[in-house]
Amino acid sequence: MRTDEKLREECGVFGIYDKSRTLDCARLTYYALYALQHRGQETCGIVSCDGEDFICNKGAGLVPEVFNDFSLSRFTGHMAIGHVSCVGHEDSHKQNSQPIVTKYTKGHMAIANNGGLANHNKLINELVQNGAIFHSDSDAEIMTYLLAWERITSGTVEKALSEVMKKLDGAYSLVMMTPRKLIAARDPYGIRPLCVGKIGEAWVFASETAALKAVGAEYLRYVEPGEIVVVDDGGLVSIRDHVGRHRPRPCIFEYIYFARPDSVLDGQSVYEARRRAGAILGAETRVDADIVIGVPDSGLCAAVGYSEASGIPYGIGIVKNRYVGRTFIQPTQPIRQRNVEIKLTALESSVKGKRVVLVDDSIIRGTTSANLIKLLKAAGATEVHMRVSSPPFLWPCYFGTDIPNKHELAANNLSCEELRQKIGADSLGYLDVEDLKRIVPELDSYCDACFSGNYPEF
Repeated sequence: MRTDEKLREECGVFGIYDKSRTLDCARLTYYALYALQHRGQETCGIVSCDGEDFICNKGAGLVPEVFNDFSLSRFTGHMAIGHVSCVGHEDSHKQNSQPIVTKYTKGHMAIANNGGLANHNKLINELVQNGAIFHSDSDAEIMTYLLAWERITSGTVEKALSEVMKKLDGAYSLVMMTPRKLIAARDPYGIRPLCVGKIGEAWVFASETAALKAVGAEYLRYVEPGEIVVVDDGGLVSIRDHVGRHRPRPCIFEYIYFARPDSVLDGQSVYEARRRAGAILGAETRVDADIVIGVPDSGLCAAVGYSEASGIPYGIGIVKNRYVGRTFIQPTQPIRQRNVEIKLTALESSVKGKRVVLVDDSIIRGTTSANLIKLLKAAGATEVHMRVSSPPFLWPCYFGTDIPNKHELAANNLSCEELRQKIGADSLGYLDVEDLKRIVPELDSYCDACFSGNYPEF
């Protein structure tokens, strides 16, 4: 059962290959997963390899809940991959946790993936018809089957991966290991991020640059859309069979919400993108008010931009309880309804007697927004003007984001005025879909299907 209505990214991945054999690869993976925890709070896992044996530990919970000094000391080897995930249903945590480790005709391999395949059901049906037995509903298990079968006739695992990529429609940024190689790959649209870095002689891959910083790695570049990168003791090799197959379309919502503000995605600052989004809102949806506040943590950067553009002072009006996360137990509906009050509280000294502009990254069903507005008015705010640093959500996402079906999206069922009344705001303003190009002007193209219905073609 979901504890709030905020969107969740499905996963984050990390991989490291240390030619020098001097680094504690599993512990560095642990630190990296900690830095990627915002991308998945329900399961996590690490697999290491010493050239022969694979050691795997994974489970439900946050990174420090699944791993400790003792469990990390059991890992050995000069390479490792890791994964954090929001798998969606509590009863599927164990089955869907990654990385997936398998033994097949050519040996062992492990894989961790971030994204979502649009042809997931089609591929599963085809594999089941050919005798495959699935233990989860993860895309990574589909990839594992396809790779195992393709590897039988391919000379190398990277060639097998290149052939498998011809069959995959959707978003994927993956890291995988064989006993001799670490491999990373990104789908030809580049929907989900994946970057490359180095620590001395060690190569590292991560969903975001924030994870590179966490392990002391130097950021080099992003894996190109469609690129396969192979690392072994001979160094790094780039395979470009699928590069240029499509015009890149990275997910624009990574910049608005998912990525950490201190990350750089495909060379573009996430913080600057969010600040620009807020500034556009401040210029185009100006309202007379006394203070601009952001919803922690995703609305804070946009709130700064709104304040700068509008001239209305920025302040702290909502305080977040940092010890309440997605694992917070809420066994009954009345308790679930108090989730916002427990996680977020209004700062009365900042908002009492004031007209407030409340900035958040999105509105899904409207429940959280309504509760926050009630909190602020109960704390003495005379007016609350809701501003959203993204366009209205009108379409579901099939590429690794849990945006609900259309009938669950408030903006699909209500006019802007009706939604304003539902959440109790004194006014409501969104970012226009045409303004998305202005928040990351260096991007030639991007995926905004959840706002526009303009999905990538496969």
